[in-house]
Amino acid sequence: MNGIQEIAITDMIEVSVGNVQNEEAKTGVTVLLFERKGATVGVDISGGGPASRETPLTSPVTADNPINAIVLSGGSAYGLAAADGVMRCLEDHGIGFDTGYAKVPLVCQSCIYDLGYGSATIRPDSVMGYAACERALSGGNPSCGSVGAGTGATVGKICGMERAMNAGLGMYAVQLGELRMAAVVAVNALGDIFDPSNGKKIAGLRTADGTAFGDSCEELWKMGQRDNLFTGNTTIGAVITNGKFTKSQMNKIASMTRNAYARCIRPVGTMADGDSIYAASAGNVEADLNVAGTLAAYVMERAIVAAIR
Repeated sequence: MNGIQEIAITDMIEVSVGNVQNEEAKTGVTVLLFERKGATVGVDISGGGPASRETPLTSPVTADNPINAIVLSGGSAYGLAAADGVMRCLEDHGIGFDTGYAKVPLVCQSCIYDLGYGSATIRPDSVMGYAACERALSGGNPSCGSVGAGTGATVGKICGMERAMNAGLGMYAVQLGELRMAAVVAVNALGDIFDPSNGKKIAGLRTADGTAFGDSCEELWKMGQRDNLFTGNTTIGAVITNGKFTKSQMNKIASMTRNAYARCIRPVGTMADGDSIYAASAGNVEADLNVAGTLAAYVMERAIVAAIR
């Protein structure tokens, strides 16, 4: 793409990514750490069943205190315990909002539902959260695939897990002039996954005999009204930029990033999903909001594809 250069996620000096997972239980934690000065963060929640923590901190009407870390994890709402470990780790390293009596780390979190894939009784906890934060503090271990929050991620689940496919954690980063933008995403959708660059389906519902792709939208339409639609879904992610933006602007960038979900996932944003996107500004580069928002959607597209590939 003209003017845009792909860069490594490690070139994003504003953020460090730490991954820890339990491969046997098929669950894990990804920590996005803004160690230097924290980040201004917005969020877009388009799914009907999110599991999240401290999302009011992203509202334009709350205090504009920098966020120290964003946590993505498995475990459904149980996985929110991982943020306790992240907070303890940051406290041990003297990182947090100084209240005068203690430094209180400000940590946002969202979780995917992966209880139906590996073990439903082994979930991310404070120990795993602490370990992932330590990884981020030591320089990070970013990678794509079955790692971190994407360890138990699956897609194409509208007909149950027996016809679903594995997915994972995806990352992608670019530079446009001085502006850098990165995306990290755990792809755990009800629907099918497409590569917008060529329109091809790359993962999702399989036919009953497992020899080809099915069509999740068609299956949904055939079901009509259904009380027990499979709810084990949620695609959660974040975009990070060195652009300088307000909290209100970052909320707009988060909502613009949602276009990537619409381009890559079908169906998307259903009541059986908990789709959430954080947008974090951790730099001082002057940039246009529209440029940043469209760039954010682009890197999120590529990160979703990277989670499958």
